[in-house]
Amino acid sequence: MGLMLLINSSYCLATISGRTIQSGSSSFHSEQTTSALTTQSISSQRRSGMTSKTFSPLTTHVLNTADGVPGAHMALSLHRLDPHMVLWNLLTIGTTDKDGRCSELITREAFTAGMYKIRFETGQYWETLGQTCFYPYVEIVFTIIDQDQTFHLPLLLSRFSYSTYRGS
Repeated sequence: MGLMLLINSSYCLATISGRTIQSGSSSFHSEQTTSALTTQSISSQRRSGMTSKTFSPLTTHVLNTADGVPGAHMALSLHRLDPHMVLWNLLTIGTTDKDGRCSELITREAFTAGMYKIRFETGQYWETLGQTCFYPYVEIVFTIIDQDQTFHLPLLLSRFSYSTYRGS
């Protein structure tokens, strides 16, 4: 049985055997982990553990195309597929800034070839705007072959549709 516990000043999330238990303002779904106990503290300013001098090879940008504004303060998480266990491992969590950008997702050293996904908590985002949406979350799954490149994955979002592309 796997257990993952994430603690922050604004929320606490525990996943036990694939069942998510939360308290606080944020909610993330996370798959079962293989270790018996993994504890990770995440600061509210540097959730990914990167310093201001570190360059992330992977960035994202959320645009609320329905209202013509950035997708500000949207919770998201980055995962990498373990090809042997065939399960997603949570790498980092973050929140888009006031411009809808999240540029500190992963360090160059941690960025290796493989399959990744970014999960955007779109339902929570629309709820904070007092609106409902059709997609409670959006997951963008992508493959990295050359980890020496940089990747930008924008999400164009409305309440009833979304699209994405590989930017530069």
